[in-house]
Amino acid sequence: MKEDAKDIGARIKELRELSDISTKELAIELNIDENDYVQYENGEKEIPASILYEIAHKFKVDMGLLITGKETRMQYFDVTRKGHGASVERRAQYKYENLAEKFINKKGETFIVTVEPTDEEKPSTNTHPGQEFNYILKGSLKLFIHENEIILNEGDSIFFDSSQKHSMKAMNNEEAKFLAIII
Repeated sequence: MKEDAKDIGARIKELRELSDISTKELAIELNIDENDYVQYENGEKEIPASILYEIAHKFKVDMGLLITGKETRMQYFDVTRKGHGASVERRAQYKYENLAEKFINKKGETFIVTVEPTDEEKPSTNTHPGQEFNYILKGSLKLFIHENEIILNEGDSIFFDSSQKHSMKAMNNEEAKFLAIII
C-alpha cells in the first residue's frame, strides 16, 4: 500500500465529512461500489484518475490539491519540466503524470499517460464526465470506446465523449505514451 494513496484518501475523507456526505451517498453519485469507495478513502486501493477528477469537481477543489495536498496557487502559468509532473498511478494498466497540478481554477486536467503492454485482450473500461483529447506521442494504442476499436499511431489524435466506456491497450508489445486533456 503506497503512502500517497493513504494521504489522498485522507484528504478525500476530510472533504466528504466536511460536506456531511456518507460514503454510500458519494459512492452512488460516483457510480461505484461503496466497498471500493471506502477502500479508496482508506488508502487500501489505488484511486483511478477519473474518480479523482470527479471527486475534485464534486467538492469544487483542484485535482492537484487531492494529489499533492498543496493548495494550487499559480494564476498566470504553471511550468512542468520534463519528467517532473506529479505522478498519479491510479489504474494498474496506466501511469499518469499530471502536467499542471499547481495551476488554480483549471478548466481541464492535463496528463502524460504511459500504457505498458499486457496480454489482456481488452483492458477494463472507464468513464468520467466531460470530454477527452488524446494525442499519441510514442507507440501505438488500440482505443476501445462505445462498441468501437480504433488504432491510433504516433502523431494521431482523438477527441471523444469520456462519459462513454473507454480504455486503451498498448500495441506491438511496446510501451505507448499519449497526452491526455480532460475537459
